[in-house]
Amino acid sequence: MGAHEGYREHDVVIVGGGHNGLVAAAYLARARKSVLVLERLANTGGAAVSTRPFAGVDARLSRYSYLVSLLPRKIVRDLGLDFRVRGRNVSSYTPTERSGRPAGLLVGGGERRTREAFAKLTGSGSEYQAWQRFYGMTGRLAKKVFPTLTEPLPTRDELRRRIDDEDAWRILFEEPLGIAVEDTFADDLVRGVVLTDALIGTFADAHDPTLRQNRCFLYHVIGGGTGAWDVPVGGMGALTHALATAARSAGAVLATGHEALRVETDGRAAEVTYRTADGEGTVAARHVLVNASPQELARLTGDEPPAPAEGAQLKVNMLLKRLPRLRDTSVDPREAFAGTFHIAEGYEQLATAHAQASSGVLPEAPPSEIYCHSLTDPTILGPDLVQQGYHTLTLFGLHTPARLFAQDNDGVRRELLKSTLAQLDAHLAEPIVDCLAADSDGRLCVEAKTPLDLERDLRLPGGNIFHRDLAFPHTHEDTGRWGVETAHPNILLCGAGAVRGGGVSGVPGHNAAMALLEAP
Repeated sequence: MGAHEGYREHDVVIVGGGHNGLVAAAYLARARKSVLVLERLANTGGAAVSTRPFAGVDARLSRYSYLVSLLPRKIVRDLGLDFRVRGRNVSSYTPTERSGRPAGLLVGGGERRTREAFAKLTGSGSEYQAWQRFYGMTGRLAKKVFPTLTEPLPTRDELRRRIDDEDAWRILFEEPLGIAVEDTFADDLVRGVVLTDALIGTFADAHDPTLRQNRCFLYHVIGGGTGAWDVPVGGMGALTHALATAARSAGAVLATGHEALRVETDGRAAEVTYRTADGEGTVAARHVLVNASPQELARLTGDEPPAPAEGAQLKVNMLLKRLPRLRDTSVDPREAFAGTFHIAEGYEQLATAHAQASSGVLPEAPPSEIYCHSLTDPTILGPDLVQQGYHTLTLFGLHTPARLFAQDNDGVRRELLKSTLAQLDAHLAEPIVDCLAADSDGRLCVEAKTPLDLERDLRLPGGNIFHRDLAFPHTHEDTGRWGVETAHPNILLCGAGAVRGGGVSGVPGHNAAMALLEAP
């Protein structure tokens, strides 16, 4: 659909066709609003897409976002989505070395097995008992907090009363998470496994006084009311395909190749100017939803942009001919890689990596975690690849802020990828490169994305996967009823930068739709 065709006035124009924009489009179109979605790229989905990144290879990888936890089943039911997830039998495996011998901690496979794994690693049952107490606390909190994500924002006091656990409130909402981790656990490796959920896409120390690590941890343990992280069947693109289908079926118009340039509003009506390959056009609307970063919102409206965000992660996609053998022969690689495989993520290792990155250098032992989608859901691979034993590996690296790549993104990316894979190799019985598949051009099937790559490809500010620092899920000085409101009455922010945004959740899209439907 080109600019020369023009558009009549719509009830709602949504800028950005990522998963949150599609959620909002589906809800609003089902409420009989006329909805137009303007997407800059040639396809909808944003960061929640499946692609075939390796030439001539039938493997559809979740290229950017890759696991699902925060997507409420309410949204799936409300919109009638043809979308499923599968749980992982193993939560995590963390390799290490004890007394000069390869060892590790496997969490999963049943309570007895997990308890024995803790005892074997630490020499007693106390760490497992502490683990049960700690995650029992987060589990009870999750059941109370998760349902609030699709309700109007509670006040801080209301959320505190709802949680009704002063210890949990203090640990997660008032003091740096590192205090509780150190008070609760004695083993460095166990401490590190707990802390990692506070650092995904978040550059922080365990004792950061801003509590950004606490906010990240909170969103990682409340998903679905359980904290479980599930595998999207068919890859992440299956979700955005289902959302696009739901939006179109309800009557929304999805216009790809349409880049929004500016939004003008008097608070009651708005005009959105966009650009296509055929030129510029303008569409009028009563309401505009912006499924983009707060910085992009400010650019579109001409307002003062918020403080810049900064991403701090490395994303690596790999396709293997076979899973690698482990130095720790007590664990089957099919179990070790099915959950989250932690690398160089001991508690002190994480602190050292953060300190080194803060000083402006790459961590000597870059921490990361890996999982294998195809062990849980082989449908992302062609039948021939499945038969031959091929598998995907998804790696997410921590403590690599965008500033480290500013002078030489390509060179630093190569250096970081090499050192990250070297940390993995330290726990393998064979180099990972020997297991990599090759594409039709003979190139090894491995691709790496830095924060600057994500900023360029997806317009994530600073490559920050959450668009900004995450916020606690309650009202703040500048929030409205739903956490999606802006300085303009008829413009709402429905992207990850909304309060309760971040991750593949659809929550900001749902909440923006609810806020709009409440509007007079």
